This record gives sequence, structure tokens and C-alpha cells, in this order.
Amino acid sequence: MTMPYSTTTPPVPARFLLLGDSHAGCVGRAAQQAGLPFVGGPVGSGRDFLGPFLDVGDDGDGDLVFRDADTRRLVREFLDVLGATGFAGLGVPLVCTFGLSAHTVATRQNWDIHRDRHGTVAEGFLRSGLFGDLVRASVRGALAFYDRTAALGLRVLALMPPQRVPGMSDPAVFLAAQDVVGAELTARGVELVDLRARVTDGAGQQRPVFCQADDTIHGNLAFGRLVVAELLDRGL
Repeated sequence: MTMPYSTTTPPVPARFLLLGDSHAGCVGRAAQQAGLPFVGGPVGSGRDFLGPFLDVGDDGDGDLVFRDADTRRLVREFLDVLGATGFAGLGVPLVCTFGLSAHTVATRQNWDIHRDRHGTVAEGFLRSGLFGDLVRASVRGALAFYDRTAALGLRVLALMPPQRVPGMSDPAVFLAAQDVVGAELTARGVELVDLRARVTDGAGQQRPVFCQADDTIHGNLAFGRLVVAELLDRGL
């Protein structure tokens, strides 16, 4: 888990709240470098935000309560900096990566039962309703989170992941799964920040200039800068 951070303290107004897994790290670093005031950062690993990870508070306002104690503490600290009693009172957009850890959803062994005699997951299956149902079940916790942010009327921008597929993951499943999740988020009013056309090569893989050199899944500072530029273009 990457340590969280914030670039703003009162009275400097934050432009957004950043919450997510380690994929939020390069975005936070780029925002810091650009002097863009925000609050937040990574609050867990990608798989922490796929299955159920939150509850609805019992105080009558339908607010969000994270089940993990450390995540709950970090989020509470961020909200305090923003002067918000909870998500229901959040006055800035939420920038988030929850549910978009596509390489985890695409873990090869999870899909072995669906391989054909050639050892591949067939294109027809990847376009099927069953595949969509399985992906939605895999990220049901994240979808519940976005259901609640929509109910609270929050402006939410979700970041499509770097197009990097580690050896543990199936590339075809990775590509298809992120499209299923993206469509689900769009249906919930979430704004997708999708830079695939700008950062990938002809095979759909992230170009090295936008890859963190010392690992197999993360984007680097250059990728984070593109995300920040897109956020600014959208008025953040």
C-alpha cells in the first residue's frame, strides 16, 4: 500500500479528493509537482476495493463507512481537512480508482475453466452476458460504492488503469473486463478519465514512456501528468 498524502491544508482550497489504490499514486505525485491543491491518496491495494468494503452509515444521511479500520481512519482524516462531516457533505469532486484494478480481475487462474482447447478465453465468451455477470460480481463492492456516491449526488471521476498486464493476468480478459466495469460506472453517472488512445501502442499496451520502470502494473509520473491535465481540462 502506497502511503497517502495531501498537498493542501486550510486555508488553501482543495480542488478534489483523491481516493484509490496504488494507481492513484502517480496522479498524486503529478498534482503535487504541479502545485495543484488536493487532499487524499492511495488508501489500500486494488483487491481491497473489489469485493464488499463499505457499509451505509446508520445516522440517517446514507453516508459511507469503510469496513477496514485503517482505511476508515485515513478517509476520515482527509474529510476533516476538507471540513466535511462525511461524503454527504463533500464539496469537491471525488477522483477515484476503486474497482479499476483490471489486472487483478484478470488473474489467469480465475478464468481457466472458461478456456477453449487452445488455452485461450474465446472472444465470444468475453462478449457474453455470462462474462459481464462474472466481472460485475468480481467488482460488486466497487459498484456498491459508486451506487452510493451517485445517491449522494457527488461528482465522481474514475481513472481507467494503466494498460499494463503482468504475467499473472490474461491480456484478453484484462481488456474486456475494464470495458465492462467502465460501462457500469458510466451508467452510474461516473465520468471516466480514459487515456488509452493517448498512451498505448498498436497492440493496446501502455507505451514505455508512460510506464513505471521498476514494476509491471503502474503508470509513471508522465502518465500521472496526463491524468492531471485531463482533470484540469474538466474543470477541477
